[in-house]
Amino acid sequence: MQKSPPPVSNAEEFRRGFRRALPIAIAIAPFGILFGTLAADHGLSLGEAVLMSATIYAGASQLVGLELFGQQIAPWLVVLSIFAVNFRHVLYSAVAGRRTRHWSGLTRAIAFFFLVDPQFAEVERRADEGKPITLAWYAGLAAPVYVFWVAEAVLGGLFGRLIPNPHAVGLDFLLPIYFLGLVMEFRGRPRWLPIVATSALTSIVAERLVGSPWHVSIGALAGIAIAVVLTPVSAPHHRLEESVE
Repeated sequence: MQKSPPPVSNAEEFRRGFRRALPIAIAIAPFGILFGTLAADHGLSLGEAVLMSATIYAGASQLVGLELFGQQIAPWLVVLSIFAVNFRHVLYSAVAGRRTRHWSGLTRAIAFFFLVDPQFAEVERRADEGKPITLAWYAGLAAPVYVFWVAEAVLGGLFGRLIPNPHAVGLDFLLPIYFLGLVMEFRGRPRWLPIVATSALTSIVAERLVGSPWHVSIGALAGIAIAVVLTPVSAPHHRLEESVE
């Protein structure tokens, strides 16, 4: 009789998550540093820039906030704008909620604060592999990415101006390459191509007509819409039983 493998300890699960986090931390580094640099240019103190990274924890929304803080607009409009740009994270939590039903409500509420784009992609990757989403693994993945993100705001505020043109050396291209790799890993899922193509084309059009970073959420909603349209509706359980009889 074949013995089942021994259960993995929480420490090992944390280490596995931590190892997955290292390439993410490297990929987001240019953007974390860029935010710190722009925050200093917009007159924020180092402490204010770090606080913004630690509490909002979303690059696109932080950049939108920087642009709006210096304008004479109502505070609620700033909050609404940041929420709109970050709305996709609500969708992330809806999907991840199905993977983490074994967690308590409070645990999920805290954990979903760290559910940024790469965190969500790694959760889905692990679910596709048939592995459980353990809290230890999730924390091992989330903690270093969050710490590095906040630390990069410090580096950007202190030393970002030493890099005269980050775009010239291609630093701004690391994150798109990383996200492209994440998207390609899901190509085995049903209806992947039409969903991705619709989302990409809509994002391009929205970037031209509406502007950045709003095109991100608009493209995501377009992808969701086409996924809903293309997904077949399952018949109710009792109707299936009747058809079998």
